[in-house]
Amino acid sequence: MTADSLPPPRTRLSRDARHAQLLDVARDLIRDDGTDELTLARLADRAGVTKPLVYDHFGDRSGVLAELYRAFEARQRNTLAAALDGAGPALPDVAAIVASAYVDCCIAEGRELADVVSALAGSPTLDALRQEAQDEYLAMCRDALTPHSSALDAAGLVGIVGAGDALGRAAITGRIGADRARAALTKVVTALASGEMPTPSDATA
Repeated sequence: MTADSLPPPRTRLSRDARHAQLLDVARDLIRDDGTDELTLARLADRAGVTKPLVYDHFGDRSGVLAELYRAFEARQRNTLAAALDGAGPALPDVAAIVASAYVDCCIAEGRELADVVSALAGSPTLDALRQEAQDEYLAMCRDALTPHSSALDAAGLVGIVGAGDALGRAAITGRIGADRARAALTKVVTALASGEMPTPSDATA
């Protein structure tokens, strides 16, 4: 074998780059085979690395799932922050951006996120992660909506997340279209921020 025919040397990734790569591979594995098939050994095999390296990054299977959840929440916050940069001056504009960013992020994650949450169900780790992520996301929503609202309180903010989760799941499963999900959540956000609570037909129209 000549020097020209030798395979190129493998690129050594930084720790952060390797961590991101492993999470991408874990998501692909869950998408293809479900969370039941996610093990450190299978993740290492699919990523082309050793099991000790995966263990070093995540500790155990729950660690992989927790990191996948954290990555989703970070993408959701980044999506909202980027969208708010172009927000119009009125409440309906901001409400539409908040709603669209929420629904679009849920759709982008697809069923993999639901599988991760299901796999972590009942875990104190998930409870802590969800509370932390919800607090950070709602702080962003509050900062964006408060200049347009004197009615939005803690209950209203939690209501945005509850409606967003329900409408996002419905869009993922195809029970309603993405446009209808965005429109319905926009109504909910606008109503909660303005103090005009929607009727059940508004939230599902």
